[in-house]
Amino acid sequence: MSSTFRTAVKTNVSRTQRRAAIDSLVSDRERASLAILVQTDGLRGEFRRQALAGLSRCNATAQLADLADDTTLPESLRRRAEELS
Repeated sequence: MSSTFRTAVKTNVSRTQRRAAIDSLVSDRERASLAILVQTDGLRGEFRRQALAGLSRCNATAQLADLADDTTLPESLRRRAEELS
């Protein structure tokens, strides 16, 4: 995993740094890393939703479809993934 991904999941990172890290993953089109962020249970919902939106901007329809079918995700995230795919 990239250092940007590690920044996005670290516990002692500011909200601004975490948002910037996720934006960087989107810019770099790191679809797999963004999908992992959506699945990361300990990550606040706002960041999981940011990663979902980033997947949409990357045209990651396959990852979004997989997330929409992932029953381990909260219903709201699965529904949003389906809307975006």
